Amino acid sequence: MLSTNRRAAIEFVLDHLVWFILIAVLALFSLTIPNYFQIGIFANIVEQSTFVGTLAIGLSLLIIAGYMDLSIESVMALAAMVVGILFAKSGVGLGFGFTPAWLVVPISLLIALAVGALVGASNAFFVVRLKMNSFIVTLAAFIWGRGLVVALSGGRSAQELPQELRIIAIERFLQIPLMAWFAIIATLVFAFILNRTPFGRHLLMIGGNPTAAYRAGIKVDRLTAITFVLAGSIAGLAGWLLAIRTSGATANLGVGMLFQTFAAVVIGGVSLKGGVGSLPGVYAGVLLLASIQTAINLMGMPAHFTQLIQGGMVLVAVLLDTFKLNIRKRLA
Repeated sequence: MLSTNRRAAIEFVLDHLVWFILIAVLALFSLTIPNYFQIGIFANIVEQSTFVGTLAIGLSLLIIAGYMDLSIESVMALAAMVVGILFAKSGVGLGFGFTPAWLVVPISLLIALAVGALVGASNAFFVVRLKMNSFIVTLAAFIWGRGLVVALSGGRSAQELPQELRIIAIERFLQIPLMAWFAIIATLVFAFILNRTPFGRHLLMIGGNPTAAYRAGIKVDRLTAITFVLAGSIAGLAGWLLAIRTSGATANLGVGMLFQTFAAVVIGGVSLKGGVGSLPGVYAGVLLLASIQTAINLMGMPAHFTQLIQGGMVLVAVLLDTFKLNIRKRLA
């Protein structure tokens, strides 16, 4: 029999394994790659993690609840395009302005969140009310969402957002762009919600055993619908940040981020079986992927090496998930 302290130590390592891997990888890169160990490089890694890190929050919540969301990339692009069309000054942008000018920041953010929430509500209707499979519903939303982006823009781009928005991508706090702080703060807020509130605890119960959660009096359908809307809104936030970063939007904005997000979520320790996951762990997974991509760029290696390594890491993460599950069964 293991002592209580030893059991607690093993549980701590299992829960934070991705952080130990991240630290080891950063140390290895710092020792072997010239100019890697710099504050500017680490700040750049955090900046690169902004969009995938934000998308990963909503996806993690749904997977923890036992559902899937393939639509987040298209929702992000759609929110970015709507913001671009309304507020950009060239291309297909209409250049709407406000007095005082700073009002464009909260209003554009609310619009992006609303766009995401509407798509999330649509997904929730089909999954919760009509009992359709979430994979199929959100795959359809992924497809029609991209189509709507092209339809709204006519395949053209919206360019030159107001300076009041652009400043979020330009100004830095502790050498990290303000927009990256949105992802960090959102991760901390939803980590608190997931771990310290009844909503989060109920979400974990639903993902672990929805039948038992229902019998325990938890309103499974309502919480599921709320989670879909939240995931859509968070994807809308990612779109708002991406539009600010690029000072507009294009029809192919964010292509491929869905797969990076899935990789980060799995590497971060969220079980695809539902009921298990940690948002700080997911953010560590995002940082790990960004660290590897930065190392590949500094070494001058072809970009496709990033995809090869990410694919291998996803397989390793799934194996680790099974490994940790077996260890926990032995500890029980």
